[in-house]
Amino acid sequence: MKNSAMLLVLFTTVFLFVLTALAFTNIGFRWMFILTVIGQLLVVLMVYKVLRDKYTTDKTFEDFYEDYPIGRE
Repeated sequence: MKNSAMLLVLFTTVFLFVLTALAFTNIGFRWMFILTVIGQLLVVLMVYKVLRDKYTTDKTFEDFYEDYPIGRE
């Protein structure tokens, strides 16, 4: 994936963790609602960007996990 897609994944993840932490504070309902809607839109945008990314690889299912090859030494 390109850096732009990964940066969006990182930003969305951090945003949602901060939003979860804010739920335990005395933040107003209006702000919490607005931030939740923004978080949902970020998740939709993130999924779209990751799925539409022009990432290709030469790996196949035969490669399985690179750190634990099965059947090949």
